[in-house]
Amino acid sequence: MTDSYDVIVVGGGTSGLMAAVTAAQNGAKVLLLEKNPSLGKKMLLTGGTRCNVTNARPAEEIIAHIPGNGRFLYSAFSQYNNHDIIDFFQSRGVALKEEDHGRLFPTTDSAKTILEAFIKEIKKLGVSVRTNVQVKKLLVANQQVTGVLLDNGEALTATSVILAMGGKSYPKTGSTGDGYALARSAGHTITPLFATEVPLTSDEAFIADKNLRALSLRDIALSVLNKKGKAVVTHQMDMIFTHFGISGPAVLRCSSFVYQIQQREVTKEVTMHLDLLPNRSLGSLAQEWQAWLKESPQRAVKTFLKEWMPERYAEFLLNRLDLPLQLPINQVTKPQEEALLGLIKGFTFTVNGSLPIEKGFVTGGGVSTKEVDPKTMGSKKVSGLYFCGELLDIHGYTGGYNITAAFVTGHTAGQHAAWTSLKI
Repeated sequence: MTDSYDVIVVGGGTSGLMAAVTAAQNGAKVLLLEKNPSLGKKMLLTGGTRCNVTNARPAEEIIAHIPGNGRFLYSAFSQYNNHDIIDFFQSRGVALKEEDHGRLFPTTDSAKTILEAFIKEIKKLGVSVRTNVQVKKLLVANQQVTGVLLDNGEALTATSVILAMGGKSYPKTGSTGDGYALARSAGHTITPLFATEVPLTSDEAFIADKNLRALSLRDIALSVLNKKGKAVVTHQMDMIFTHFGISGPAVLRCSSFVYQIQQREVTKEVTMHLDLLPNRSLGSLAQEWQAWLKESPQRAVKTFLKEWMPERYAEFLLNRLDLPLQLPINQVTKPQEEALLGLIKGFTFTVNGSLPIEKGFVTGGGVSTKEVDPKTMGSKKVSGLYFCGELLDIHGYTGGYNITAAFVTGHTAGQHAAWTSLKI
C-alpha cells in the first residue's frame, strides 16, 4: 500500500522548509523528506552560523545582487519578497536586526532560532516529516508526476512534488547534487555546475613565494578583465592574499565572473586588476607625493607609503620596481614615481581557477531556468513537478541574497504546488 499526499517536498533545507510550510498554509497535505537525520543542517551554518535571513534593500537591488539569472526571480518577487520574509519571522516572534549593507539576522545571533521557527510552524500545520530517507526516483506517468520512489523500495504518491535538494557546496550537509539526477530524469537540462562565492587560485610567483600571505587590504577595487583588458565587473570591498591565491569579500564576488571568462574565452588564466585606493585619483596621489617631497626630501619612500597602505604591501610594490626599501623620496626619478603610483592604482596579476565547488558558498549552474515557469517554479516538462532553491541555475552574492532567492522560490513553489494539488 502506498501513502498518498497532495505535496511531497524533497529536501529539508532553506527552500524546502519554506515550500513545505507554504504548501501546508494553503491547505495541502504535505510530506517533507530529508536524507539527513535532522532538518536544516546547512541552514545552521549560514551567515557564520548566525543565519543572514534576507536583505533589507529594495527588490530591484536584491535582484541586481543575484548575477546568476536574478531576472528570472521578478515574477516570484511580485508574489513574495524580502519584506514578506521579514514579516514571516517577526510575526512568529523572531526578532531581527539589520547590520551593514542591509543584512538581517536574528537578534539571538543563532541560526537555530530560524530553524526552530520553521520546525514549530511545521508541527502547527501538521506537515509530516521523514528524515534519514533518500529519494531514488521520480514517479511520472504521461508527463505528470505521480510521486516518488525511496531507496528502500517504498513508493509515495502525490499530485505535486517539489525538489528542494540544494546544490553541491557544503557536501557534508547533504548537498551532494542528488537533485540534478532527478531533474535530468524528468527531461530537464542541467547547466554546467561551478563554484561561486569562492576563493580564487593563482600560480603567480608572489603567491607561490608567500610574500603577501595573510595580508588584508581594506576597501580596494578588484576587477575581472576580459582578453581586451576591459573590466567585466568591479567590486570595492576587502580582500586577503592567501597561500593559494586570493580571498575575501571582493574576491568571492568576482569568482563567478572569472569562471565565465574562462568558459567564454576558453582560457585558464584570467587577469585581475587591483586598485588599492579607488577613492583617490592618480592626480591627487601625485599632488600628495609632491607635498611629501617638499616637506621631507630625505625621508624613505616606504615611510610615506605606509600612510596609504600596509607596510608589507609597500615593500612588495617597491620590490616589484627594484627600488631599495630605504630609498629617500628625493632620489626617486619621475618615471619611477609614475610607475609606483601606477602600480598603486592598477596592479594586475592572473588567477587560474578557484577552490573546488565543495568549498564554495554557493553552487553556480543547475536546473535550467528556461525550462521552469518563473510564475510558479513549475516544470515546463512534467506537470506537478516544481523546483526551488540552489538546485535552480540561480546564484547571488553573499549578504542575504542567496537565502532570499531560496525563500522566495520555496514560497512560490509551495503555493503553486498546493494550488495545483487542490485545483485552486
